[in-house]
Amino acid sequence: MTSQTEYFSSFDGARLAYHVEGEGPPVLLLHGLFSSAQMNWIKWGHGARLAAAGFQAVMLDFRVHGQSDAPHGAAAYPAGVLVRDVAALADHLALEPGAFDLVGFSLGARTAIHAVAHAILAPRRLAICGMGVAGLAGWARRADHFKRVIDEFDTIKPGDPAYTARTFLKSQGVDRVAARLLLDAMDDFDLAALANITMSTALICGDEDHDNGSAEELAALLPDARYIAVPGTHMNSVTKPELGIAITDFLTA
Repeated sequence: MTSQTEYFSSFDGARLAYHVEGEGPPVLLLHGLFSSAQMNWIKWGHGARLAAAGFQAVMLDFRVHGQSDAPHGAAAYPAGVLVRDVAALADHLALEPGAFDLVGFSLGARTAIHAVAHAILAPRRLAICGMGVAGLAGWARRADHFKRVIDEFDTIKPGDPAYTARTFLKSQGVDRVAARLLLDAMDDFDLAALANITMSTALICGDEDHDNGSAEELAALLPDARYIAVPGTHMNSVTKPELGIAITDFLTA
């Protein structure tokens, strides 16, 4: 099954891409930082698996990622810009509260949590992948790591802890000027707001993934959540079929 690419104008006129596989109840899928819908959801068959289960997988490319615009200029990156982009997509698709599911990996997970906790989106079910408490409340430290990757891009060598991130960013052809602006548009999350996430939630995380802290600890802080371990690290868990199986099984249970 092949995906179909479509475009819409976000709240500020930025042209953003999204990719669709299947027909049925919609599932919005949000990818990780410096990745894309193609890299996280399409290439490894997760979107196709959801489509085969009777869902419509709707996979956004965040601004600065994939086939979406990467504008330069700070005005294009107000606080909460990615949440506003996802809300604009939901409006474009005329999604009603409780009539869609929401899935996010890493940056996509952070964005989904912000959107739901602040009542901007109201999915039927929520799947949070590759995210723990530290990735929400300690975002500044994580952001500083990626800012260093961008700022010192040409001097980072093999053996440096930042080299893996540099290699991935380069492989994806990310616009580094726009990416730097985007990092400044994101902030920490107040963990008290997790009480607002009342729908059934799955915390799905690689059993060797510690990049964003403990997913199990995050699950314990949510009103109706369970932790599901899948194989892999933060970088490779998304490439394994077990991630797509866990998402699909959760949404069909």
